[in-house]
Amino acid sequence: MEMEAPGFWDDPDRSNKQMKVLKNLKDTVGIYRKLETQYEDILMLIEMGYEENDEELVGEIRSELDEFISELEELRIGTLLSGEYDKNNAILKLNAGAGGTESCDWCGMLYRMYTRWAERKGFQVEVLDYLDGDEAGIKSVTFQVNGVNAYGYLKSEKGVHRLVRISPFNAQGKRQTSFVSLDVMPEIEEDLDVEIDEKDLRIDTYRSSGAGGQHINKTSSAIRITHIPTGTVVQCQNERSQFQNKDKAMQMLKAKLYMLKQEANVEKLSDIRGEVKDIGWGNQIRSYVLQPYTMVKDHRTEVESGNVDAVLDGSLDLFINGYLKWMQVKH
Repeated sequence: MEMEAPGFWDDPDRSNKQMKVLKNLKDTVGIYRKLETQYEDILMLIEMGYEENDEELVGEIRSELDEFISELEELRIGTLLSGEYDKNNAILKLNAGAGGTESCDWCGMLYRMYTRWAERKGFQVEVLDYLDGDEAGIKSVTFQVNGVNAYGYLKSEKGVHRLVRISPFNAQGKRQTSFVSLDVMPEIEEDLDVEIDEKDLRIDTYRSSGAGGQHINKTSSAIRITHIPTGTVVQCQNERSQFQNKDKAMQMLKAKLYMLKQEANVEKLSDIRGEVKDIGWGNQIRSYVLQPYTMVKDHRTEVESGNVDAVLDGSLDLFINGYLKWMQVKH
């Protein structure tokens, strides 16, 4: 009896990926058809306005047109997310720079900003590692944003973020500058062709801590893995056991080393991981100024906004979209 070749559905991982692709294509077609209908409705309203000489329709037309333009722009931005990992989930790590409590507080503000942005997108946030500040805020936090194109959007955020404000922790009310670094990488689920010599690893266990989530086990089950040759460090404490934390940390390590292996030149590497810079003066990708004026400015794209409160509350699409357009022109 002749054996049949393995079928499409015999490979669960492959079929799941294909189903995700099919769903994304179906969603895109649905958005396109919705835009077609909106466009026809707007033309009909304009014709009605002319025929009936009805000025009251102007406001309705403007509202419909604004919504149409916004959704069309979002669809257009989606076409820019064509990188190898753009559709993947994203893993983000925030690290407070020098400055003690002030920088830890800024780290906490940024964590809130990204979680609020994720909520608006309908994405899920999963905390992988969390370390409280000594007095306030967060020293470091690693979290995963789960959703279609999460990495494609959030890769724009890799780098140093600078805050200028009157410090609430300074009794003299002096203006202070704080820095926090953000590393962004895609979650890569498939089994990667990365050889890791156990002799090159330092594996430490520590007690889980912080407000990382209800499932954090307050025992010494948290795992930190250091790849000594490259200095790459990954941590995980959110899984239910030390074994699961180690498994997740190894997955993250393999993903990082795979990216390093695949990107032979610095320019290509910076496209995926962003440029590795010190957490300090002159290295920021974006500045958030609260005093003496209010302004958020991206130093790469020159995109800026005077509504700092909205940005810190998760309104990041202006900067994310600006980065994607800038990268398209740059390359």
